[in-house]
Amino acid sequence: MRNKENQRLLIINWQDWTHPLSGGAEVHIYEIFSRLAFDFDITLLCSNYKNAPAYEELGGIKIYRIGSRNTFNLFVPFVYKALTKANNFDLVIEDLNKIPFFGRLYIKEKKIAIMHHLFGKVIFMETNPVFGSYVYFSEKLIPKFYHDIPIVAVSYSTRDDLIRRGIPGNHIEVIYNGVDLKHYYQTKNLYDKPTIVALGRLKKYKRMDIFIDSLPEVKKGIPNLRVLIVGSGEHLPYLKTLAKNKGIEDIIEFKGFISENEKKEILSKSWVAVNTSPKEGWGLTSIEAQASGTPSIVPDSPGLLETVKDGETGYIYPYGDRKALASIIIDLLKDKEKVLSMGEEARRWASNFSWDTSADRMKKFIKEII
Repeated sequence: MRNKENQRLLIINWQDWTHPLSGGAEVHIYEIFSRLAFDFDITLLCSNYKNAPAYEELGGIKIYRIGSRNTFNLFVPFVYKALTKANNFDLVIEDLNKIPFFGRLYIKEKKIAIMHHLFGKVIFMETNPVFGSYVYFSEKLIPKFYHDIPIVAVSYSTRDDLIRRGIPGNHIEVIYNGVDLKHYYQTKNLYDKPTIVALGRLKKYKRMDIFIDSLPEVKKGIPNLRVLIVGSGEHLPYLKTLAKNKGIEDIIEFKGFISENEKKEILSKSWVAVNTSPKEGWGLTSIEAQASGTPSIVPDSPGLLETVKDGETGYIYPYGDRKALASIIIDLLKDKEKVLSMGEEARRWASNFSWDTSADRMKKFIKEII
């Protein structure tokens, strides 16, 4: 129940967590700010999507939806003006997910920014040169428009990236994403067959093709291999074709979008989780797997490399090195006892990342700014 005397926050983000294309940034908003809904009066301004109401309240957060993903940033200055006139906000939070909103040009209140990660040249792996250039050069402007604004980074990788681009380090606070350990569980009752799970949105830049390219070699070493690819996205048809061309479609099950209960079961019963992304703000799916007692194999990519204790809770391999990835997977899947013992250590490691702790740190940071 909200205290009506609380200080008022406005969050601006492209999407909310109910959006069909929501991802880690939207999970972050929900997990952090729903925990702070008693401490602050919170409003979220985000884009609309088909059949979504223009206004609703979820998790103690008032949500206003306007425009679409492609036009939302154009509406923001005008809707902000109306909302702030009606609410008299104490702080505005820009969630810089893909394209910045350049709030210093029109936001009058105190403000902070939340930064998950910067795409840099990785954006050109995902989209056409025109839109890629739009994102790339918009990010180039961040140091000019946010150099003196307090920023929350979700990892030291993101912090270091911002510093390299010219943001002073003393303006950046690192508050890791968390995981709800009560939500995930560990079991020793693993799938009968050695099973790999790869979980996440199937976007081109996530480079799931690297994982599929490694699987013919893994299959040679682990003949009874089973692979579960969980998630949906526009890159799914390509990945299915690639698996067929590699002659490994018989060992892969593309699960698509699944329920949370099925996701928890798969993460818990799989032998190992694999990620292949070249860059993340924070490897949420890696931590979720480890919270489920499943070792995680990730590349030495920004964000992801901070989620694994190499050789203890999983392994870190050189990004893009298919042979190294295959070798690590084979060695681990041949030793079920090692899978189980590493999974126990992974669960302990994941317990260091709590949404409650992250929310408390965010609350303290906001109070200091206000």
